[in-house]
Amino acid sequence: MPDSFEPLSSLDEWEDDLLRRYPARDTFRDYAAEARPGVREFYRLNHQYQTFEFGQQKRQQYLPLAKTQMGVWQAMEYLNTLVDDSDPDIDLPQIEHLLQTAEAIRSNNQPRWFILTGLIHDLGKILCLWGEPQWAVVGDTFPVGCKFSDRIVFHEAFSDNPDSTNERYQSDLGIYSPHCGLDQVNLSWGHDEYLYHVVKNYLPEPALNMIRYHSCYPVHREGAYGFLMNEHDHEMMKWVNAFNQYDLYTKRDERMDVAGLRPFYQQLIDEYFPASLNW
Repeated sequence: MPDSFEPLSSLDEWEDDLLRRYPARDTFRDYAAEARPGVREFYRLNHQYQTFEFGQQKRQQYLPLAKTQMGVWQAMEYLNTLVDDSDPDIDLPQIEHLLQTAEAIRSNNQPRWFILTGLIHDLGKILCLWGEPQWAVVGDTFPVGCKFSDRIVFHEAFSDNPDSTNERYQSDLGIYSPHCGLDQVNLSWGHDEYLYHVVKNYLPEPALNMIRYHSCYPVHREGAYGFLMNEHDHEMMKWVNAFNQYDLYTKRDERMDVAGLRPFYQQLIDEYFPASLNW
């Protein structure tokens, strides 16, 4: 497996590319022809190495939540150290991107738990600070343990994935049963799944679905894997799609007053979370 090679100039490049793929106004575009070489290479690695076994290994490694203990705002400040030193034109700090999302949700008078979800939804990216490569932290997520959908971006890159030759995984259902529910399905490993487990005891169910599935574009934007979903999943995807609008379309160059906003958000954090969480 590759270790130190990073095809994206920064993690933000993946999110910027999502805007190219899913513009605010849906228009027909030849996305594959337009995609940047670094993004193509990123997905080549992601699709080659995100196997069922790899996801199981990472769950065993991280989901005991024994890496460290810290509060939510402390985690935001820690994520803020994720800076690409080679980029002289670095965009806003990570903490400001989180605040942009939360402030957009807040301005629309959404519930307090919804605002908080916007604030924390990307905190799982701290996996990169613990040595995980980009392809194991960000990128579109998708079910593993069954046939890879042709609605997954750059799906042709799965030809190099060992699961593509595993007979158990060659049907649409693979190891799963019809309409078993997404909570019974293993997704490719990344920051969504990790953060879901960190916060799952503290937030309402719609918020947890927003966190766990916000990068699962094959499901909530492309309509794939309906045969694995149950009625409850379809209801929860309405929340994921509502959140996705804020996640994709709130980035801007305007600076955020981090110190001025902190009292409101610290109070909101304290309303839902203990002073320290297991990570």
